Amino acid sequence: QLQASGGGLVQAGGSLRLSCAASGRTFSSYATGWFRQAPGKEREFVAAISGSGNYTPYADSVKGRFTISRDNAKNTLYLQMNSLKPEDTAVYYCAADTSYWRVSVKPEYWGQGTQVTVSS
Repeated sequence: QLQASGGGLVQAGGSLRLSCAASGRTFSSYATGWFRQAPGKEREFVAAISGSGNYTPYADSVKGRFTISRDNAKNTLYLQMNSLKPEDTAVYYCAADTSYWRVSVKPEYWGQGTQVTVSS
């Protein structure tokens, strides 16, 4: 199971850190990632991280502003979001998959979403 938290309301230019707590399996065996869905839009990939943490692809729209990380000892995934923009407003979902290649496209496991709202 994946449990996301940390969303909220922030002004443009501000920061938030999302967390995703995992349970039930060997966390380090799973690649994990973040997706988001804005109102009226399709869910889109944000960032992913391999089980070891060595590989971290990002969507172009967040590159340089967001940082994905994980703490395998705590079974937790993070997304540090800096320089937030109103267009970052969305429900953010964490996800996991045994395949690094699949986690950024169609992950098998999903957490519930957490709302991030960025005001202008």
